[in-house]
Amino acid sequence: MPNTALQIPFDIDHWTKVAAEKYPSGLLKPYSDDPTQWIYHGHPCGSVVWDNETRWTAHGSLRTYNTVLQVAVARLIGYRWPAELDANMELADEQREWVNRCEALLPYADKDGLGSIPPVRGDASAADRLLNLLAAAYGDAWSNDTMAELLKNVDHAGKTLETLIYTYLGDWIKRQKQDITSGVDGAEEKLAAAEQLKKRLELILEGEAPYDIFIRWKPIEKQAMGWNPDLNDGVRLNIRPFMAVPDVGKKGAGSLRNKPNTKWNKDRGKDVVSAPWYHLFKGDRINDHHLTLKEKDNARNTSL
Repeated sequence: MPNTALQIPFDIDHWTKVAAEKYPSGLLKPYSDDPTQWIYHGHPCGSVVWDNETRWTAHGSLRTYNTVLQVAVARLIGYRWPAELDANMELADEQREWVNRCEALLPYADKDGLGSIPPVRGDASAADRLLNLLAAAYGDAWSNDTMAELLKNVDHAGKTLETLIYTYLGDWIKRQKQDITSGVDGAEEKLAAAEQLKKRLELILEGEAPYDIFIRWKPIEKQAMGWNPDLNDGVRLNIRPFMAVPDVGKKGAGSLRNKPNTKWNKDRGKDVVSAPWYHLFKGDRINDHHLTLKEKDNARNTSL
């Protein structure tokens, strides 16, 4: 085999010229933003890219790829990448910089590597610790929009409510049932309140009228199916289902602890003729309107 390989034609002058044009400063040192690679820097959102102008590596924009949360969770339970543990590993300068920045994230790792989801033994919940780690990783670039982008990129956009119902509230309900078995005072009342809240939140999750989100500047085929809010539509309209369900506590607050000072009466002014609900509302900017899931589903199928 070695002799066969030596018989393959190779124009060394041509490829030497190509290398000189593509890499005028010499061969690159290793870099990668792929967490599956041995040389990965270990930082959740850091990136190293090829710069066509300088013909060399450079720092790229902070990433929001679907791997960011995977890396963050791995770090949360104490995992570190080989590049972090080998100071002599040959890496591009920028790659090594991101490796060094991982030192600031070490305090966020779970000390025993268990990563309990609910808060136990005085530790914060896994969700809170993950958010703290991400905030530290992104620094000043961290925001609710960044979080929304991360969730969107792992196909979890709009599923926060599901996590609240079936993970956090589900764990709480399970704990109250255990306390009832153990004879803890007040556990039955807490369980009843939690199960009542769960039913209310499930109504919002399903999003059937009158627990739906209605956005007057969107046509019916663009209206949300179930609990799938668009953050750009604003809190006032997206919060309506939480106040529309039967009261859990305070009168008029729905599933909320307190009743915010917000209404869904018609807004001032008139809509233009091209507005999607102009003819139904005769130009009035009506927000207090409900659509059934069947109506929205039919409209989506018709528009295809």
